[in-house]
Amino acid sequence: MAEPRQLLLVAGEASGDLHGGALLQALRRRDPALEVAGVGGERLRAAGMTTLADVSSLSAAGVVEILGSIRRHHRVMRLLKRRMDRQRPDAVVLIDYPGFNLMVAREAHRRGIPVFFYIAPQVWAWGRGRARRMAGFIDRLAVIFPFEEGIFNAHGREFARYVGHPLLDEIQVTSSPEQTRRRHGLDPRRPLLVLMPGSRRSEIRLLLPVLLAAAEQLRRRGWQVVLLRASTIDPAVLEREAGGGSLPLFCIADDTVNLLHAADAGLVCSGTATLQAALLGCPHVIVYRFNWLTLLLARLVTRHRVLGLPNVILGRQEFPELLQERVTPAALVAALEGLLADRPRVEGAIAELRRRMGPPGASARAADALLELLP
Repeated sequence: MAEPRQLLLVAGEASGDLHGGALLQALRRRDPALEVAGVGGERLRAAGMTTLADVSSLSAAGVVEILGSIRRHHRVMRLLKRRMDRQRPDAVVLIDYPGFNLMVAREAHRRGIPVFFYIAPQVWAWGRGRARRMAGFIDRLAVIFPFEEGIFNAHGREFARYVGHPLLDEIQVTSSPEQTRRRHGLDPRRPLLVLMPGSRRSEIRLLLPVLLAAAEQLRRRGWQVVLLRASTIDPAVLEREAGGGSLPLFCIADDTVNLLHAADAGLVCSGTATLQAALLGCPHVIVYRFNWLTLLLARLVTRHRVLGLPNVILGRQEFPELLQERVTPAALVAALEGLLADRPRVEGAIAELRRRMGPPGASARAADALLELLP
């Protein structure tokens, strides 16, 4: 009887854990005996992965923030190299988180282990020279936007394949807005605001206090507020960054999709959550704060004038973006009110975004592309 095939998988943050869980479920439908170990969180564990390190040990954004967690990254890298040397997996599967995962890819390539990278680095924003280099040490790249395939395959080797965006498979609404509100004790007649302050501790520290201050202004105007906690964030971190004691609002971690679908508006940290909110029909303001050095480096190399993924895909700013010193309670409230004053335009942008995202089935197509690499 043949030995089961083995994968080493690394997801670096909450969105990678989400997409990795869906990918692993699709893989197991095709190969139930597949053995998978690596770095991940709740979603990957639920899909059957053996966790060598938790996703929270990697989550960091920006050059300065990553440098601040360099010891944790070094420990995880050492663990992964040891696993590659001792177990010799049939492939290394890397999901997003390029700052760390591209280094893992190089280590696997040096050892002759096939590398599958799912959700490509945004080279169209940060400079295309990286695409040429990646072709030298990544065997198969599964990209989630149709225009990325041509960018990565323009350097003499066709290693990128467009599979579609996994969020289209993952955001399954399971209850009506009325049912969701009733389940969480929310008033069906009052407007509902959701706060999504991020999935990394640095984001929570920089954003949560100002989001809470803006939410308090809106509560005085009749809004009810729910904070959606990422699975990578401990409730104690939220309480500490909110100023100690209990959070002054509902804090929910396990019903994000239904609550976004039920919400009237949101204040959302830039990242996958903004795309999730838009696809679920939730008008929102995109917010972010970088460490000043990270911001300086980003301005030197980025090619895009918009940051939020819905705006990047649309090619224009339909969802307001507030960054750095512009993230103030008054500015957040004003931006939200301006957005909600033109609902037909927002609804049209959301419909266009859904069309541009392509068909569902990304996880299944990515699984098929990965299995082609295995013996």
